[in-house]
Amino acid sequence: MTPSPSTPTVPTASLTGFALAVWTLCQRELVRFFRQKNRVIGAFGQPILFWLLFGSGFGSSFRMPTENGQAMNYFQYYFPGTLVLIILFTSIFATISIIEDRREGFLQAVLVAPVSRFALVLGKVLGGSLIALAQGVLFLFLGLTIGISFSPWQLLAIVAYLLVIAVGLTALGFILAWRLDSTQGFHAIMSVFLLPMWLLSGAFFPASDNFLAYILLVNPLTYAVAGLRRLLYGLPFPELPSTSVCLFVTVGFAVFCLMIAAWSARRTTEGDLLS
Repeated sequence: MTPSPSTPTVPTASLTGFALAVWTLCQRELVRFFRQKNRVIGAFGQPILFWLLFGSGFGSSFRMPTENGQAMNYFQYYFPGTLVLIILFTSIFATISIIEDRREGFLQAVLVAPVSRFALVLGKVLGGSLIALAQGVLFLFLGLTIGISFSPWQLLAIVAYLLVIAVGLTALGFILAWRLDSTQGFHAIMSVFLLPMWLLSGAFFPASDNFLAYILLVNPLTYAVAGLRRLLYGLPFPELPSTSVCLFVTVGFAVFCLMIAAWSARRTTEGDLLS
């Protein structure tokens, strides 16, 4: 039977085109990343170097007692924070390509293509998130060398949680990069905003009873690090937020950043956030 002119066939075609655009942009990010070996070394090597140096330096003076009577060393305490730092570095560096694409004219070509702006956002965010997840999982297995163990189900939960963190941080990087027209401005934002955001997340040191405790309370990365710490060690950690609260805040942060990124993509791409 021949469909009438009013038969709704356009939405299916639109959905197919949307998925194709998302996958094409995502694949482009993956290919670009693995062709640039310096990005792999920079995003993965620096956090590991921090982990080794700080773990060795503070290892003899840091002991956190746990419920089973054993003490957690600094390598183990700092491990979830290093995981988040790897996700942060990889996600943020992946979104620098937005600035490069604008200079090369690729971004303008995508913007005039017959696809929605949200496809652009989702493709870039998904590509950066998968890259960050791959490096995070690779580092996760290094935890086996310091006595961290996890079951297959625990591993799946950690990987899923890392993906949510990666989506949120990549979308945040997209929001910042969309308003910038220079990589220098992007690195300045990273130095004065993103790195302090990570430092004040409980990744580097436990929360204390001072004004920093209030900063940790409103920092979304606090809940990302705390959730990873609970998933990795399965200990009570009474000073940390509960697993459900960590999951709620982390998912909410990812959804919120995606919404803001989609809204930003509908606006002009000119201008610098620092101007």
